[in-house]
Formats: sequence, structure tokens, C-alpha cells
Amino acid sequence: MGLKGTISPHIGNLSFLVALRLNNNSFFGSLPHEISRLHRLRILNLIYNNLEGSIPKDLGMLSKLRMMNLRDNDLTGAIPLSLSNMSSIGVLNFGHNSLTGAFPSFFLNISSLTTLALTKNQISGTLPMDLCSRFLGSIVECPWWKFFFKDADKLCYGTVESISKLYYRKYSKYHGTFESLNYLDLSKNLFQGEIPQSLGDLKGLDELDLSYNNLSGTIPKSLEALPFLKYLNLSFNKLSGEIPSGGHFINFTAKSFSGNPALCGNQTVGIRPCPSPSPQRSRVKQILLKHILPVIAAIIILIALVYMWSRRGRGGSFMQVPSLFNAMPTMDQRLITYRELCQGTNDFCESNLLGCGGFGSVYKGILSDGTVVAVKVLNLQLAGAFKSFDAECKVLRTIRHRNLVKVISTCSNPEFRALVLQYLSNGNLDRWLYSHNYCLNLLQRVNIMLDVASALDYLHCGISESIVHCDLKPANILLDEDMVAHVGDFGIAKILIQKDGTQTRTLGTFGYMAPEYGLDGKVSTKADVYSYGIILLEMITRKKPIDDMFAGDLTLRQWISASLSKSERLMEVVDDGLLGMEGGREVIFLQDILSSILKLGLRCSEEVPDERIDAKDVLVKLNKIKLRLL
Repeated sequence: MGLKGTISPHIGNLSFLVALRLNNNSFFGSLPHEISRLHRLRILNLIYNNLEGSIPKDLGMLSKLRMMNLRDNDLTGAIPLSLSNMSSIGVLNFGHNSLTGAFPSFFLNISSLTTLALTKNQISGTLPMDLCSRFLGSIVECPWWKFFFKDADKLCYGTVESISKLYYRKYSKYHGTFESLNYLDLSKNLFQGEIPQSLGDLKGLDELDLSYNNLSGTIPKSLEALPFLKYLNLSFNKLSGEIPSGGHFINFTAKSFSGNPALCGNQTVGIRPCPSPSPQRSRVKQILLKHILPVIAAIIILIALVYMWSRRGRGGSFMQVPSLFNAMPTMDQRLITYRELCQGTNDFCESNLLGCGGFGSVYKGILSDGTVVAVKVLNLQLAGAFKSFDAECKVLRTIRHRNLVKVISTCSNPEFRALVLQYLSNGNLDRWLYSHNYCLNLLQRVNIMLDVASALDYLHCGISESIVHCDLKPANILLDEDMVAHVGDFGIAKILIQKDGTQTRTLGTFGYMAPEYGLDGKVSTKADVYSYGIILLEMITRKKPIDDMFAGDLTLRQWISASLSKSERLMEVVDDGLLGMEGGREVIFLQDILSSILKLGLRCSEEVPDERIDAKDVLVKLNKIKLRLL
């Protein structure tokens, strides 16, 4: 917004307010205690300002408040005890201020609290062991608890063993509740002892940070079984032994394990290799693997077969055992290592660069089995890159359609995020429209737009929760060797929980973005239809919506709408290259076809969302046009 000045105390008169968002401004001065009069307030977001002074005690009167975010200001003083009266609070973020005093243990008694962020303050003192236990007990009462303790040195003593035992003891009681725990950061404390095996029971864990402690012993192999672990930091402890090589460990680099000189690993780049076993032990192992184990396995199988046959003979029925493959995700993903991607792209050489997008670059690569792929590497220095990666993964693992870019796998470690995608040899639609080396005939253009409409119909109506792409444009429409179109780049896509739409602050591409999307952030399936309509107009005219000719009040839609009002002007807006390729067709017939396509594009890109047709209706109308062309 760019607002400056102090927050007026008269804001307390706005008794109807449910959400107060003044984030990302330059407000200074103290936080007015009159805010406490906003009894309906549920959200208070004042991050990224220059507010100073202490947190008003009266804010504890906001009993309906669910989120208080005061991060990145200059607030001082202790966190007031009165805030413990906020019985509905879920998120408290005081990070990146200059708050002092002891750790606010009274927050641990608020059962609704899911996130407490105290990062980068000046909170002093130590926590006694029983208080750590109370904190851990709160995890049990609040299954979705996330706790941010980064940069708060020496807050907890004790062993990590006590934490995992508490997790493990309560795990069966809550029947998998902890699968929702996805972030555990206990870094920069004084934990000692071994990393417990039972941490492998936290199946929903995405990120685990135990760095800068005094942990010893080996890294438990149970962590290999964490299916979603994409960030692991065990650096600067006293760990020893071999680094596990299974599961997502193949993606973690030396940075995850640095500062542990006694660690070794045969798979991890930058870590010294483990010593080879002695010849005698190796020979014993070889004999065991070659001779003894196969015999034991054969005996077990034979006994099992005899038992099952005897059960069948007595008229017994077999118990159906669920297949392991049935329990796996529907997407057949293979595990691909960072090393394999480096080799397949020649260390992400510029000669393999296919293109650059908003959050990273795409490279052509060849996997070890000879599969040609496109590797989308995120630039993690860009704001929103992590969110884009997570959003794209979330969307792509739920969808499968012939006109969507197929995901082969992902590769993720603390310093690297990549999507391994189907390689589409004919590049993107933007290249085919605007390169002097290519030209599409009318039937090809109609087929491509039919493919895109089919993809949209699937995203909007073909799955349980509708998905809005939010950034449909020619650069995100890719063509395979048969010129079949595939929609890609779901970095800002939204899954609609409510069918009528949702809100977003992530903008698409100017020119293709629906008016309501840019004005109030309203996203619905109709926003994708608008983008589709603009592309349909662009396909016939070979004019981008941001072309230099559309200056002032003139837009692509207005230009085409004016040409349709007079039949003699219709051909003036059509791509000359297209007219040259279709010169053999009868002029009146060609005018009629082109007019039908342009009118369809205008209907899709109406200013008012409710006046736009659905993707399903687009398919019907465009198929009728195609039949006339054949």
C-alpha cells in the first residue's frame, strides 16, 4: 500500500471490523490500545512496518482474535500476560522485533494455539526441564502445533529422547494425529543424546531441523521412511557413522550434515566415503547372501504355500491382503537424485536451457535410463519460490489428463528444488505464434485450442475439487511431437474449496488476467475462461493483448469487436500468415469460420464473469467449428 504515519486511535470506533490488515506499509509510533475495542476482530496483521513501543495489554480483550501477526517491527518490552486471555487465538507471530523478558510460558495453556513465532528477539533466560515437558505436552493437546524457536539460543535443556517418547506414547491414542505435524525445528538449543528412532513415526513431516545441538550417535534409518521429508538439517552436532542412503536422503547434500566430522556417506556429495568392510567380513556376508538367505526364504515360502493349500482344502477362505501398490499414490513417480539431474543436464549447462519463468528456469535433461525430460529448477532466492513449488506439487499430484504436462518426479533438498517434467519437443505456443520459422494452419490452431479447452474442462469439472490455473497464456501451453497441446506451469494455481471462488494476492500475467482477478483478487474458474478467450483471439490475430498498438483505451477485445460489426473489416484483424496458408478456401466460408472463432473468444472474455461461458460449452462450440473445417 505504501501508507505512512501513525495508526489513528480513532480506529477503535470501527466496531464492525473483522480483519485489520495494514501490513507492508511504513506506519511508525506505538500500537494504539484502542484496537482492543474491536471486539469482532478475528485477524490483526501489521507485519513489515516500523511500529515501536510495547504491545498493549488491552489486546488480551480480543477474545475472538484468531491471528495476531506483528512480525518485522521495532516492538520492545515483554509480551503481556493478558494475551493469554485470547481464547480463540491460533497464530501468534512476534518474530523479528526487539522483545525482551522471559519465555511466555502462559501461551502453552491456550489449546487453540497452533503457531507461536518468537524468531529473532531478545528473549532471555532458560527454560527448566518441566516447562519443556509442558511445551511438549501442548503438542499432544494441539495436534497441528508448529513451534518456531530459531535464533533463541539456550532456551531448552534436556534430550531429544524425551520428545520422541512423548510423541510415541501418544501416537496410538490419537490414531495418526501426528501425521499432520509437518514442521519440527529444535535447532540452536542444547539437546543431547541420540536422535530417536521413533521420529520416523511422524509420517507427515516435511521439515526437520535439529542443527546446532549436542546430539551424538548415528542417524536413525527410520528417517528414510518419511515420505514427504524435503528439508533436513542435522549440521553442527556430534553425530557419527554412516549417513542413510534410502528414501529422500539421496537428495540431501553435504550442507545437511556439515559440522559432524565423524559422519561418512557413500551416496552423499561432499561427505567422505565410509571405509570398506574387511575382506573376511565381506566374504562372510557374500556367503550369507548367496547361499544361506535364499535357502531360508525358500523354506518360508514353502511352509506358507503348504499352509494356504491346507486352508483351501478345508474349505477355508483366504484373507485378502491389501496390495502395497494400491496404497501408493496414483502418480507413478520414480526417485531421481540431485546427482542424476546434474549429470543429465551437464550441470545445468546454458546450452540445455529451454526457458526462464517467474520463479526459475527449465532445462532439457536425459535421465540415466535414457528418458528425455524437462527439469524445472526454482530460484530459491526469489520471494514466493518455495510457495510456488509447494503449490505446483500439491496440484500436480492430484491430476492426470492427456492435455496436462505430466510430472515424472520431484527433487528436493535444503538448497535445491526441482520438478522433473515430461519433455515436449515442439516447445510452447508462444514460439509457434511469433517465430518467423513457424506458422500454424487454421485446423492446427483449432485443435490446439480444443486441447486447452479439454484441459480446462477437466480442471474445472472433472475432479472433486476444482483447480484454477490462474496464469493461462501461450508460454504455458506446450506442444508435443504430434502437436498435441499440454497445459503446464501450475506455480500459482489454486484449488477451490468453495465452488464460487477464492481470494488471492498472487497475480497472473498482465493482458491475460481477468479484470476481477486484478481488482479484488477474486479467483474462480471464470478467470481461466477469460484468459482462454484472450488466447483464442490472439490465435487468430497474432496480436498479443499488450501489443504496442493497444495504447490508451483501445484493447484487443475492442479492436476485434469493432471489426466484427462490419464484415469487410473482418480480414483486417486476421493474421496475414494464416490467410496465406488458407488461401485455397472459399472467402465467404473462411470469413464465417473466423467470425465464429472470434465471437467465441469475445464470449469467453466478457468483462463480467457471469456472462462468460464454461469450458464445457467452449468444447461443444469449438468441436462444431472443427467439423466444418474437415
